[in-house]
Amino acid sequence: MLSNRSTTACRLLFPLFALCIAGGCSSEKKKDKLPEAQQVAVRTVRYDTVSASVSLSGNVEGMQTLRLGFMVAGRVSHIAVEEGQSIQKGALLASLDDSDYRIGLEAAEGKLLEVEDKYNRLKMMYDRNSLSEADFVQVKAGLQQARAQQKLRLKNVNDTRLYAPISGVLLKKGVSEGEVIDKGMPVFGLADIDEVKVNAAVPENNINQIRMDQEAKVNIPALDTVYTGKVTEVGLAAEATTRTYNAKITLQNPRHRILPGMIAEIRINTPQKEKALTIPGSAVQRGADNTTFVYVLDGDKKRVFRRNISVGKLFGEQMEVTSGLREGEQIVTEGQQKLYDGTPVTLNALP
Repeated sequence: MLSNRSTTACRLLFPLFALCIAGGCSSEKKKDKLPEAQQVAVRTVRYDTVSASVSLSGNVEGMQTLRLGFMVAGRVSHIAVEEGQSIQKGALLASLDDSDYRIGLEAAEGKLLEVEDKYNRLKMMYDRNSLSEADFVQVKAGLQQARAQQKLRLKNVNDTRLYAPISGVLLKKGVSEGEVIDKGMPVFGLADIDEVKVNAAVPENNINQIRMDQEAKVNIPALDTVYTGKVTEVGLAAEATTRTYNAKITLQNPRHRILPGMIAEIRINTPQKEKALTIPGSAVQRGADNTTFVYVLDGDKKRVFRRNISVGKLFGEQMEVTSGLREGEQIVTEGQQKLYDGTPVTLNALP
């Protein structure tokens, strides 16, 4: 009887014992999987003396932008170009059906031959004093009128072909083959964009800080790229409604990436100096929700924690911080790829 009880007790205790052993092993495995410290570089947040700057917004225009149309009305018979196509000066853009205009030209040429023949016969009479001065002047005027009509009809025929007056990129095609259009109706937009202009509205309290030939940093958000340009125009008269002055910044655009109509953010440094709380641009990260953040080193220098910040102006490679950080805090500048909130770290070097 005692033996049976002992056997039963063993059967009950063995699973518990095995479970404890398994639990112990599991704990050891968990200890083995503690997060590995990531190696990072940090920098201390501090105030720097920076060049004061003027921040503006604007939009891009071609260096020369033209709206093109035919000088005569008619039905579009052929279109030779597509939007976005690079076009050389003198290239054919489109043509109209010229059959009616050619009929008019043939009629004018026939009339001219008739009038020229009449003029030649009457001139001989005039030279022999057989025709009055008044009659000869009338015949001469008729010849001039016939010649003018022939030139006009020939011009109408030639005007059924539309050619590019400049080299550039076709921005807009506003017509299709078969459409009937009026004289002077704009049907194409053509722009020279080897260089582009950024039009900016300058508030009156900033206009005295803008000078010709100043360097300007121009961010094109659509391209996520910052370009360097130069101030080439500064308006002297304010807009009556907005009280702003017009300024233009010229950018080189050899690859034609910058397109007319794109929004631009402009920063122009001035000779004035100011203090700003700055951090390296490499420290600033952007989240999936478009928030801006950095990793801040905690007090014992063993872990980093994510913190959202607000940024302002860009000074070279330094970014102004307008909120979220204090002077003296340390932030990660290298090695953010594997970091998350609370990651243990080791430091490469202190500033």
